[in-house]
Amino acid sequence: MTRALIVVDVQNDFCEGGSLAVAGGADVAFRIGQLLNDWHQADPNDRQYGYVVATRDHHIEPGDHFSDTPDFVSSWPKHCVAGTDGVGFHPNLDPQPFDAIFDKGEYAAAYSGFEGKSHDGEGLAAWLRDKGVTEVDVCGIATDYCVRATALDAHGEGFTTTVLTGLTAGVAPASTEQTLVELRAAGVALT
Repeated sequence: MTRALIVVDVQNDFCEGGSLAVAGGADVAFRIGQLLNDWHQADPNDRQYGYVVATRDHHIEPGDHFSDTPDFVSSWPKHCVAGTDGVGFHPNLDPQPFDAIFDKGEYAAAYSGFEGKSHDGEGLAAWLRDKGVTEVDVCGIATDYCVRATALDAHGEGFTTTVLTGLTAGVAPASTEQTLVELRAAGVALT
């Protein structure tokens, strides 16, 4: 059994001060940073994760995903534009010992990390399988969008999947609660 941690979209634009900020994003970044620090400092034989990966929104021209009059359901203000500070990982997310980073959404909306590609073009599912990963823990931003989509896809790809709810931040309380109900019903564990 090999377990991986998937850190979803802990980026400047999704934290306070960003163009599409989620309340509590900077705090989640800090708490994930603490987890990563503990993981990094642990003896390699005692680490709870064999691998740690991250996903990033990385938009170039995502079409109607961006809107000057967003509906905040399928269209959004400009965010995580390639080449801007907004696309970067939040500074509270330190250290960043990522074994791979998967960018998504260059030319279309993309919520799941499983839609992303590493710098060499490999998808997340194939990368995890190549490493022998069978279980994943998912954390990050936002619970009710990209964390949700990533967790559901991880489960659908056959990985035993757990969402670390204490290390997530949601866009809205109602949609976050509905997401947790949906994840449980789909067979995703919540801690």
